[in-house]
Amino acid sequence: MELPDHVLRNRAYWDRTAPEWVAPGERNWAKNEPSWGVWGIPEAELHLVDDVAGLDAIELGCGTGYVSSWLARRGARPVGIDNSARQLETARRLQLEHGLEFPLLHGNAETVPYPDASFDFAISEYGAAIWADPYKWIPEAARLLRPGGRLTFLGNGLLFILCCPDDDDAPPTDRLLHPQFGACRWEWPGNDSVEFHLSHGDMLRLLRDSGFEVEDLIEIQAPEGAVTRFGGFDPAWARRWPSEEVWKARKRS
Repeated sequence: MELPDHVLRNRAYWDRTAPEWVAPGERNWAKNEPSWGVWGIPEAELHLVDDVAGLDAIELGCGTGYVSSWLARRGARPVGIDNSARQLETARRLQLEHGLEFPLLHGNAETVPYPDASFDFAISEYGAAIWADPYKWIPEAARLLRPGGRLTFLGNGLLFILCCPDDDDAPPTDRLLHPQFGACRWEWPGNDSVEFHLSHGDMLRLLRDSGFEVEDLIEIQAPEGAVTRFGGFDPAWARRWPSEEVWKARKRS
């Protein structure tokens, strides 16, 4: 199958930048308690991987595989798929170091080589959530899930994206810099990758049209005194407006 342009560009981007994610991957694999997003919000606050014991799970855009490792430690049977072979090299090494084994696939989360209704739970933290076309990966997640299966994903907050300058490392402003209507595909100057960000209305309609009922939308506030290693994120801004958001949905029975 010929891969779409954005898949090829993002594959090259993530293969090139994979060394930058080795140390963070190692730190996250070493954690028993998950923490999420750029601010490291504790699992006890967000409840992204509650009640996963015994479930067949898939991580869509797994990177170094640490979310899948958290799922495995909680008794789930995870599968990870990622667009970057070099990210998966790190994931496989960390599997050996931590004594955890689960399938890792090199592929595109928009077309996953598993039969319909293979999983009970699907998750993405800054994987398919922002790097895959939502009009392809969300229907694909619905296909992969059994009736009643859950989909959870975390990515940038919509307001954060609308307020970001074109400079990839510049923090957001207190002004809207981009139009919301018609937005989906985002390409930042000087960064040869492609992101996808939908308005809340468009995302809600897409989830419902794909067979999901939305159960929650969590707009994340940075904790007081928060710091992050990620450029372009301003803790003071993120105390006032959501820089990240979590969607939780369930496939209709």
